[in-house]
Amino acid sequence: MCGIVGYVGERPSVPILLDGLQRLEYRGYDSAGLAVISKGRLELRRSEGKLSKLVKLVKRSPLPSVTGIGHTRWATHGRPNEDNAQPHTNKKHTLAVVHNGIVENDRVLHKELEAQGYRFQSDTDTEVFAHLIDKYYQGKTPLEDAVRRAVAKIKGTFALAVVSQREPEKLVTARRGSPLILGLGKKEYFLASDVPAILPYTRDVLYVHDDELAVLTGRGIKLLNLKGKEVRRKPTHITWNAIQAEKEGYKHFMLKEIYEQPQVVEDTLRGRVEGLGGEVVLGEAEIPLAFLKGLRRIFIVACGTSWHAGLVGKFLIESLAKIPTEVDFASEFRYRAPLVDKQSLVILISQSGETADTLAALREARSRRARTLTICNVVGSTMTRDAHETLYTHAGPEIGVASTKAFTAQLTALNLLALYLGRRGKMITAAAAAQHMDHLRQIPRLMEQVLETDPAIEEIAGKLSKQRDFLYLGRGINYPIALEGALKLKEISYIHAEGYPAGEMKHGPIALIDGRMPVVAIANNSSVLEKIVSNIEEVKSRSGSVLAIATRGNREIKRRVDWVLEIPAVPEPISPLLTVVPLQLLAYHVAVLRGADVDQPRNLAKSVTVE
Repeated sequence: MCGIVGYVGERPSVPILLDGLQRLEYRGYDSAGLAVISKGRLELRRSEGKLSKLVKLVKRSPLPSVTGIGHTRWATHGRPNEDNAQPHTNKKHTLAVVHNGIVENDRVLHKELEAQGYRFQSDTDTEVFAHLIDKYYQGKTPLEDAVRRAVAKIKGTFALAVVSQREPEKLVTARRGSPLILGLGKKEYFLASDVPAILPYTRDVLYVHDDELAVLTGRGIKLLNLKGKEVRRKPTHITWNAIQAEKEGYKHFMLKEIYEQPQVVEDTLRGRVEGLGGEVVLGEAEIPLAFLKGLRRIFIVACGTSWHAGLVGKFLIESLAKIPTEVDFASEFRYRAPLVDKQSLVILISQSGETADTLAALREARSRRARTLTICNVVGSTMTRDAHETLYTHAGPEIGVASTKAFTAQLTALNLLALYLGRRGKMITAAAAAQHMDHLRQIPRLMEQVLETDPAIEEIAGKLSKQRDFLYLGRGINYPIALEGALKLKEISYIHAEGYPAGEMKHGPIALIDGRMPVVAIANNSSVLEKIVSNIEEVKSRSGSVLAIATRGNREIKRRVDWVLEIPAVPEPISPLLTVVPLQLLAYHVAVLRGADVDQPRNLAKSVTVE
């Protein structure tokens, strides 16, 4: 959940570390800190709160250095204060550690170390690393050997980086279960939790795998397994650039990413359709035909926004491929003894490819001999390495904590996958597949039309921004979009919002309807339009106000509701790609009007890498 960075080279390290932390602040912003080797001594700077406080602290007390590590924190153990901020040091203040992950046997190790005379200054699990490494870092023992012995004692997940004033031109890093990349420059080397942190300096990266350790010096990188044996791996070249991770004139990353969605859909479709027909070519995600012939059931597993995408995927797969499909929360999947076997396909959806619960579900599925496919946005992430197949979305870096473009990229990928399975199973004709694909190709242009209604959405947001509760209603394939719309509003504006299948309103939520509770109804042209209109009438008869997402030109809807936001007419199966856009913009504008931090909402982090 947290973000870590490191640098060793010939340039001043502090500006590079602070820049990297700024690019990783979406991973956590409870506190921040850095440790550098300055004039032969370990120097530490830490602050509670956002990175801006650390920047001011460093400006008041500069640190000349060419080697250092940094951390931005999302609290898991201990309150978000300066004592619990990272880096943490040993008792002698000669080595420092930063860590992303969670130590499950923290209390056991804590007691053992205290019995040996070590004293803890924080409430965090990370401080265990500092003392464990110190315990093994005696005499002439190299830092990497001490780190290797320390992590062997750890149960849990970690991506950590260590510096020591005894070996001032060396960084040591290790990884298990939490994301970690290494950057290769010219006589300078980097480490980080995520690619955007180092993109201004290099596009050549090494992905560190589980139970591997790396030693970084000004002469290069040495990659080892935890037994000390050297590992050889070719670097990966990142194709997107640093500019893609900047705001480009938008007020917030979230707004920029909403407006990038037409291009994202186009990029995710590109190269995956043969000619003008509907034949899908998945490339790296091609599933063996022999497996497909025996496929009996599909499980879609994800968290948060990705879970909502999975619900849409269930509609698509069962409609186009006629394969029974279940959708699970990743955090629950492995605890319910799922009926997964070698005739099951488990689809795991994650923007980052590092989501802890989804990774655990992937491993559970593989242990039950299921075939696994991940839908992911990050090349080389753990999930893409561990799954049998990967269907990449091409959303580029998503910096805003509240996911927008990654979601529509996932919906696009699920459309492709459903068509692929339908055609391989002969459940959809070539003509029907071609027609579906033709409509899908129109989505980028139609999304741009929806984005043109942004001023009207902002005006409506102004009328609703002071409300305390919202209800979102949808039916059929747009029920998951009601869930996603409600999630976006509560994530970034801190307004209580609930999404419901509209038919369930009479089974409880209708008791909440009054003049103070706006209802957002997805009422586009569909097979269930008459039903949703009836639900709207039920709301209006109880003095509720209604904002409808409706198909352009539907006068009846306009007559029945207080506000309407129009989308172009599209076939029902692909309508979620359009209905979600005004809901994203509504949440964004409400949050801005309420003065909320849109890109970094409180208590949330971009990539949930602890369970």
